[in-house]
Amino acid sequence: MKQVLQDFEQYTEKGMNDWQVPGMAIAIVRGNETIYLKGFGVRKINSTDPVTPTTVFQIGSTTKGFTAALVGMLVDEGLVKWDDRVVDHLQGFQMYDPWVTHEFTITDLMAMRSGLATGSGEGLCSMGYNRSFLMHSLRYMQPENSFRSAYAYQNLPFLWAAALVENKTGKSWEENVQERIFEPLNMSNSSTDQKSFQQAPDVAYLHIRENGNITALPMDQNSTDWVYTVGPAGGINSNIADMAKWLSLQMNNGSYESRQLLSESSMRYIHSPKTIMNAISTRNNAYYCQGWMYMEASPYPILFHKGGTRGHSAILALVPQAKIGIVILSNIYGDSLPDYLMFQFLDLYFGNNAWEDVLEALALTKTSMAQADVSASEQTDPPRAARPLETYIGNYSNQTLGIINISQSNGTLILYSGPGRLKMPLLPTGGDSFSLSKTGTGPVVTFQVDNEGKAESVQIQGGRLFDLFGNNVLFWRTTD
Repeated sequence: MKQVLQDFEQYTEKGMNDWQVPGMAIAIVRGNETIYLKGFGVRKINSTDPVTPTTVFQIGSTTKGFTAALVGMLVDEGLVKWDDRVVDHLQGFQMYDPWVTHEFTITDLMAMRSGLATGSGEGLCSMGYNRSFLMHSLRYMQPENSFRSAYAYQNLPFLWAAALVENKTGKSWEENVQERIFEPLNMSNSSTDQKSFQQAPDVAYLHIRENGNITALPMDQNSTDWVYTVGPAGGINSNIADMAKWLSLQMNNGSYESRQLLSESSMRYIHSPKTIMNAISTRNNAYYCQGWMYMEASPYPILFHKGGTRGHSAILALVPQAKIGIVILSNIYGDSLPDYLMFQFLDLYFGNNAWEDVLEALALTKTSMAQADVSASEQTDPPRAARPLETYIGNYSNQTLGIINISQSNGTLILYSGPGRLKMPLLPTGGDSFSLSKTGTGPVVTFQVDNEGKAESVQIQGGRLFDLFGNNVLFWRTTD
């Protein structure tokens, strides 16, 4: 094992250099023992503050497993059953289709099979809408597929799973996580709120990669708040020392230091496949469980989940039959290095090359990322719009996303959305079309102009900038 860890550490250090990752923290757990715990790099680029085992990160969607565990505890207490219909416990729950509303179960909330398009409505939290608004908005979202027919990743249904926990316990999701998980596991540096993250004395700054440059984001409201709005799906802050304890609980059938927090039957249910996903590699099928993903592998299946926020990336993985697990936290958004290292570690540990094709594919993402940086840096100035900017200025409305405002400032169109007045410049790409990204490759914003030369609607397509608008959303001009 010593040689495995030494080799893995070399891969990690080389990977951080190759992928330009400022900082990273890794824990490896075997059985009940944490056998590796180390920080790499710096908490903030161009600083000397090192990442340590106690450095706090946002763990993103790996939070979903915590919400699933809380629901499992309700099942253990006889308060609900996995196949209970949601409406029998939460009368306010409603999907677009009445039949789907009636048939939607507690398991469906966390199985990624709602029929909605991937990421439906997630950007509402970035616009300043609160959790209640996000939950209510599900009823206006038309499905892309039949109910339970296809996998599509979602965050908003997990808010209803958290509401179920709150309904049955009389306490908030945040209080339940603290009292039922953090305290029994002694996860003393973990939290569920924005203030705790911002004020942590040993905290990893948020970073993004833009045109080949790594930039630290400010620790302000706009950079950090949205994950806490959608908290039950992605709002936990933690470090590898604490997350190692969470991994131990998962690997030991819901038991930690001789205390059974979750029954073995609930743990098996949470970890068992519910929805077929696309294959992770050419040889391995994958399934979504309840806040976890299950992947067929040799010599044993793997449970894992990824997490990403506006400036951090994370991955957790465990092999229950081998009682081995790993957690990797990184302080840069959209980083695939944690995925790469997770698969690399599994190959080293089991002495095989089962993930050779996955590692090759991930290495190619690094190459394409570098090529995109070069392409962006070489871009010329975008063309001017074909019409005066006054053509487009005004308010536009959508039933789900509310009102957006198009204004101009210093010769640039600005899109404002939501109660938080999220500000996004529109860069002209020709005619009545604009882009929501600096490189011109993000969501396309196209105005439909009437015969009198006034924009009557605006359509936002593709790109999924922070999943703000879905794949194709139409806003109609309101009465000025």
